[in-house]
Amino acid sequence: MENFNYYTPTKVVFGKETEQQTGQLVKECGCRKVLVHYGSGSVKKSGLLDRICRSLDEAGVDYVTLGGVVPNPRLSLVYEGIGLCRKENVDFILAVGGGSVIDSAKAIGYGMANEGDVWDFYAKKRMPQGCLPLGVVLTIAAAGSEMSNSSVITKEEGWVKRGCNSDYVRPRFAVMNPELTMTLPAYQTESGCVDIMMHTMERYLNQAENMELTDGISECLIRTVMKNAGILLEDPRNYEARAEVMWAGSLSHNGLTGCGTDGGDWASHQLEHELGGMYDVAHGAGLAAVWGSWARYVMDARPERFARFAVQVMGVKDTGDAMETAEKGVQAMEEFYRSIQMPHSRRALGVDPGDEELRELARKCSFDGGRTIGCVKKLDQEDIYRIYQNAR
Repeated sequence: MENFNYYTPTKVVFGKETEQQTGQLVKECGCRKVLVHYGSGSVKKSGLLDRICRSLDEAGVDYVTLGGVVPNPRLSLVYEGIGLCRKENVDFILAVGGGSVIDSAKAIGYGMANEGDVWDFYAKKRMPQGCLPLGVVLTIAAAGSEMSNSSVITKEEGWVKRGCNSDYVRPRFAVMNPELTMTLPAYQTESGCVDIMMHTMERYLNQAENMELTDGISECLIRTVMKNAGILLEDPRNYEARAEVMWAGSLSHNGLTGCGTDGGDWASHQLEHELGGMYDVAHGAGLAAVWGSWARYVMDARPERFARFAVQVMGVKDTGDAMETAEKGVQAMEEFYRSIQMPHSRRALGVDPGDEELRELARKCSFDGGRTIGCVKKLDQEDIYRIYQNAR
């Protein structure tokens, strides 16, 4: 096993009607003025935004609001948020929404706490040295951003999607009421389930000699999400299933399933980031569309690991041949994607680029050939192109 640091400073307030505690939680952080950041009209239509603002009023917390976050959150709104926060002397950000809202809030926090262009951090030109403190009221179980150190933003110029990781952006608290996710469309719910699974699979499918305990947690987490994804397809208002998936989402991306590993592969995420940036697809659905192609391209470098995944997670019978068992595991996962109405290929995703576009995706993903991705296999620009191509 590898040495590791495990840091999870986020206070979790989980359960029914917990959003009513938001004002007091913000007040306990000692702030003077809050930016309430949210997405489209759903938090308004549901009455959640009014309840949050009422809770802040009752706690005596001053605030301003900024909505408009979309999936694959945009850099232009981040700039707008930074300008508003500076004008209003905001010293705390409250994200009311899912991963996109939280990631946008984190980027605004970076911009407030550091000089210069916030995009520099996402373009890997420099590292942030701080972030405005933030809290979360979670409405979508998917990204795990409510407890993670990561933020992903899309720059409209060139449609480039990039991430920045630092512990500065770990939220002070996360209010998590599974009831708030019950009205999500099925596609969004199931896409979120895939995202949760992939956050664990990226860490699990690696090149390290892992801890048995971490492997066991990871395997159980993925199986739990798969089970409840099926339940929610048939019964979207099932509270217990919503709760299982919401808690899994946080645990999948707060570092727990990476303890003792080499950090994981993350090539599937890098591949999807370019699809999301260019075609604005749902993140989890994009991950499902490229995962099988990636797995088949790299699993000969670690067949025993993929075979274990097939047996322990997918319930495949061990054939005695690691590569054969591994392939059966990939097939089983693709069948699962189909069963929850998620795509298993680019065409099923609704994206069918020509060769020139595939090469452009590979160029962007490899940073113009300047980097490799992944650890199961180090993938260069040509490898990346072939994975996109094979995901047809």
